[in-house]
Amino acid sequence: MESMPPPPPSEYSGDAARPRGNPLVGYWKLVVLERYAQFTGRANRAEYWWFVLANLIINLVFDILGRVTAVFAIIGLLYALAVLIPGIAVAVRRLHDTNRSGWWLLIGLIPIVGWIVIIVFLVQDTVPGMNQWGPPATVAAS
Repeated sequence: MESMPPPPPSEYSGDAARPRGNPLVGYWKLVVLERYAQFTGRANRAEYWWFVLANLIINLVFDILGRVTAVFAIIGLLYALAVLIPGIAVAVRRLHDTNRSGWWLLIGLIPIVGWIVIIVFLVQDTVPGMNQWGPPATVAAS
């Protein structure tokens, strides 16, 4: 009788782009440190929205601390400038994942209506299979 291979480690997720450990910190590090200005390829919903949540929390903390002293307000502004390019890059990759050009981000310049359209695009599911920007950002567990 053929023996079965051992099960994968408990942290195995089946997702090649998913960082191990805390997803909030892991995806933030993935976007900011590893894919800083990478506008090519695709980003799944988890990568984009965990990054957005991490930035929201960090900005809220700097906003609260900035009300106490101006030093934190300045640090918060510097942080916002530092993550501007990774934020745009991950949004472009997320649009690629929904089979749209990154130029669709410019529709966000239209107040209210543009913002709603962008949010709808960013929450849509991944388009399965290859597209002109490459393979999907996730790999199904086998």
